[in-house]
Amino acid sequence: MKRHLTTLLLTFFAIMTWAQGNAVLDQLQADPKKAYGNDYPYSMKTSQLTKAPKGYKPFYISHYARHGSRYYWSDQLYNDLDTLLNAAHNNHQLTTEGETFYSKFMAAKQELKTGVSELTQLGWEQHQFIARNMYNSFPEVFKKGGNVLAISSLSGRCVISMAAFCQELVQCNPDIEIREQSSRFTLDGVVPTDGQNPVKHNFPKPNKPRYEKNRDNFKSDNTLTDKIVSRVFTSAEGLPGNVNRIAGNLINLYTSLPSINHEGMMGNIITDQEIVDRWEASNLGSYSWVFSGQYNMIPILEDILKKADAVIAGNSNRVADLRFGHDTCIGPLTVLMGINGADLDPEDPYEVKNIYQNWETCKASNIQLVFYRGKKSSDEILVKCLLNGDEAKLPVATDMFPYYKWSDFRQFYQNRIDSVK
Repeated sequence: MKRHLTTLLLTFFAIMTWAQGNAVLDQLQADPKKAYGNDYPYSMKTSQLTKAPKGYKPFYISHYARHGSRYYWSDQLYNDLDTLLNAAHNNHQLTTEGETFYSKFMAAKQELKTGVSELTQLGWEQHQFIARNMYNSFPEVFKKGGNVLAISSLSGRCVISMAAFCQELVQCNPDIEIREQSSRFTLDGVVPTDGQNPVKHNFPKPNKPRYEKNRDNFKSDNTLTDKIVSRVFTSAEGLPGNVNRIAGNLINLYTSLPSINHEGMMGNIITDQEIVDRWEASNLGSYSWVFSGQYNMIPILEDILKKADAVIAGNSNRVADLRFGHDTCIGPLTVLMGINGADLDPEDPYEVKNIYQNWETCKASNIQLVFYRGKKSSDEILVKCLLNGDEAKLPVATDMFPYYKWSDFRQFYQNRIDSVK
């Protein structure tokens, strides 16, 4: 009987795992651009949220966001492609489709090189949308105005993302008072790893994610490189860079195009379906770097706890704390906090997609912690987590998901911090 029950349980978990994996892949088929991973432009949609328990109202929001859509972060991509395409054109090594791409790239080249790393109009609009959606979803937090502190990394694209968000909040309610700061004084709460941060940390490095020991068991299709190169070039002989670098640069350009209003520049050189087909392999690579950087984000989590404590104790009158940084912070922070199981560290590489999807670290990705008070002073403070506007699960015990007791939330994460330090 016991053996029969064990077999049933194993079968049940196998079915659940299969269903989860299918659900993730179904999301890619519904929106193939999610396969762009952290190049995916924020999906400006509103989600249906669970009503608060009776008598509870939101009073404070703690938030962390990545900057919005931008031009490519490094000029090396544009410079490499400029050199490559000019050499191929001059040597008559471009296919017909390659020549068309060459012409379009050269027409946009000056704009691309000038815009390197800067926020685009779409990036501005993403943060406007998120701010207005926050205001409309939790009007009780902002209806009387109130004080807000917004801090940003020193990067221009983060500062402008912060400006877009804060301007939109004030347009929603001119009585909101916002202090915006991009300063070395506040780097520990937004980008602790910045070389200009005067506070130096020496956190231990986590072990590599366990799936990497079984990476050889993962089968991936490596034929896309040759397909892409053959669509652009009649021959790659004598061209600068090896074929892997050439194909990698072309893929990086392709997935960046929706953020810079240049979709269609590359014609049929690459298709969304081809990016979808390689997504699971690229997601494994993403999980490695977000997993390895998680402990470096402890100062952000400490900042969240400290500022929330101050508000709850009545020592701060802020209604929101806003933070604007980078994928290199919000991705690892997602793992550190275990949002939607991102800290589960599976051994099976095929399981990684079920606990982390790199499109959740998209342009303008954001975490919102919304705090609720009951009518009675004795009522527990509650908190819920939104990841990119959707209610998210945390590794904290609760019998009222998506709501968690603040006392449980705080103790759980303080214990996690202490276990690393």
